[in-house]
Amino acid sequence: MSEAPVAPGPGSAETLWEPPLAGGEAEHLLGALDRMRWTFRYKVDALDAEGLGTRVGASALTLGRLLKHLAAVEDSYSTEKLTGAPLPAVWDDNGWDEDEDWELTSADADAPATLYATYDGAVARSRAAVAAVISERGLGGEAHISMPDGRHASVRRVLFDLLEEYGRHTGHADLLREAVDGRVGEDPPPGWRATGSATFS
Repeated sequence: MSEAPVAPGPGSAETLWEPPLAGGEAEHLLGALDRMRWTFRYKVDALDAEGLGTRVGASALTLGRLLKHLAAVEDSYSTEKLTGAPLPAVWDDNGWDEDEDWELTSADADAPATLYATYDGAVARSRAAVAAVISERGLGGEAHISMPDGRHASVRRVLFDLLEEYGRHTGHADLLREAVDGRVGEDPPPGWRATGSATFS
């Protein structure tokens, strides 16, 4: 009698997005954040311009717009908010002075490959920057961003805000992707990897 196959455990090679079952605070927070990144990337994966441009109801959101928006969010949180460093050079040619939603509206003219590369690159940079900040200051250390009275947010607060941003937009992506081709599900299936991505592989 053969044994039943054992399902991959959290964080296995088949389910890289699974947070730890038991770990420290930083491991759990970063694990939850990375799970949201993987889930979002699964929801937007392998679409053409038509799929990335699909809208639902009266909303102007599209998966393409969310890709570019969350790329900008990742870079902003890991530079301006955490350390005070400027946004990476990939954002130098932007239109935010004329349109505060520029990263959303300009995405409509971007090729799918550009949108995927922009998002994947931002996540890779953000992971590295956040790891360096936590190593240097810990979650309780000061972030650069502050209130008008001079009080600084903690690194922990900035990362929870980033996690909340993902919670909101991954929900949007759920609905949009289902409208495109019926793809549903909370997590990627075991073994899934993003198409053509070094960041999610």
